[in-house]
Amino acid sequence: MAKAKPLNRERILREAVELADAHGLEKLSMRKLGQKLGVEAMSLYNHVAGKDDLLDGLVDMVVAEIDLPAEGENWKKAMRRRAHSAREMFLRHPWALIVMESRKNPGPAAMRYYDAVIGSLRKGGFSVALAAHAFAALDSYIYGFALQEMKLPFKSSEELHELAGDIMQQMPVDQFPHFVELTVEHVLKPGYAFGNEFDWGLELMLDGLDRARRKG
Repeated sequence: MAKAKPLNRERILREAVELADAHGLEKLSMRKLGQKLGVEAMSLYNHVAGKDDLLDGLVDMVVAEIDLPAEGENWKKAMRRRAHSAREMFLRHPWALIVMESRKNPGPAAMRYYDAVIGSLRKGGFSVALAAHAFAALDSYIYGFALQEMKLPFKSSEELHELAGDIMQQMPVDQFPHFVELTVEHVLKPGYAFGNEFDWGLELMLDGLDRARRKG
């Protein structure tokens, strides 16, 4: 008979992340988590204080997946890498967008992340105020793009083509020439993927922040 795995905080959090990924935070409960782990829900309270502590732990666990700026790394390269890494994390864990900025007790991984990003900007020549502006602007872009990407009514190029065709069949296309032009000349071209727009917008933001940094 296989020996049961010991119950500890890390194992509880990892199983909770899997439940949240599969069913969303609204379906996550101490009872269901206990069932998944094969224990009574009350046993979990030896390792997590309650639902709020569980959510704090979940956020800290997924934030730890984001690449931190490396020591001595150019700030723009670091921000580009962490932006891609954060977006990928949100796509793996869509529920994190809902709770990440709402927690009042950031864990060690979250604090390392915040400090490393700020430190990279400061060492890159950003003033304290400009580092704050840059952090807020970049996070707004990353969060917003990831949210928009997750909410799109299509997941593949085939679904996009079908959706675009349905829209243009249902509307008087001569009344919306610019929409039709963009759809035909850009969106429906081979190789188009909405996710590729992320790089274009990110580089625009990084270039703008660089100009602000140079002005001091």
